[in-house]
Amino acid sequence: MMSDTLIAEKPVVSAAEAALERRYREPLAGADHPWNAVIQSLVDHRTVRAFLPKAVSEETLQVLVAAAQSAPTSSNVQAWSVVAVRDPARKARLAHLAGDQKHILEAPLLLVWIADLSRAAGIGERAGLTLEGLDFTESFLIAGFDAALAAQNALVAAESLGLGTCYIGALRNHPIEVAETLGLPRKTFAVFGLVVGHPDPARPADVKPRLPQAAVLHHETYDLAGQAEAVARHDAHSLAFRAEQKLDATPWSQQLIGRLHTVAALKGRHLLKQALEKLGFALK
Repeated sequence: MMSDTLIAEKPVVSAAEAALERRYREPLAGADHPWNAVIQSLVDHRTVRAFLPKAVSEETLQVLVAAAQSAPTSSNVQAWSVVAVRDPARKARLAHLAGDQKHILEAPLLLVWIADLSRAAGIGERAGLTLEGLDFTESFLIAGFDAALAAQNALVAAESLGLGTCYIGALRNHPIEVAETLGLPRKTFAVFGLVVGHPDPARPADVKPRLPQAAVLHHETYDLAGQAEAVARHDAHSLAFRAEQKLDATPWSQQLIGRLHTVAALKGRHLLKQALEKLGFALK
């Protein structure tokens, strides 16, 4: 016999609202957000630092590079390259230069993304011309932006295939040594690495909270009014995340201060301008 007592049902939460709340650790204002599998994959991004001992095939690498080459490129200059590193000894050397990050050793594939003006310089030389524009900061920025856009396309493609990824910015700690390890020509610079592999389900990663949109989304003009409150909310969410991950109780804002408070915290990257000059970038 059915009970006359009505049991209140929990409201159905759409995939979009669930994923957005997971990303921000709080509901996102509004409803009926447009959604599809691509956006789901983007919003579900998480950094993976634990991998299975399973190779990433050459065919998969080719698809990742095709996705990377499908990214926008400034004026179609295509001023980037990528070095795929699988050799354990070379990965070990790069891992050491990047502060002995163990996941570089564990991941089967390390992709090093290169801001590359060498190819353009070579084209000019073969045409008997000096490309004067290569020596200006704008050209270096174009190469760096191109490399970053390409890498992010590759990351999205990798995650859509069930692979895990983690950027390795610490390769910039020792740019000259990284260039030597990879045999880079002049007018090239390793912007960052990206480890790629099959995530270890026994050591799962979680979605890290991001700043509320009130901190990053501005309408028409930049608005400082909501920054402090948005950062405070994010600090609370980041503390909850760190507790779940069994990390120390350092809020996001204090991590940011620690990263930028002293020159020593840059871990050698305060010398990047000098390193770039040695690598062939004039930066006029």
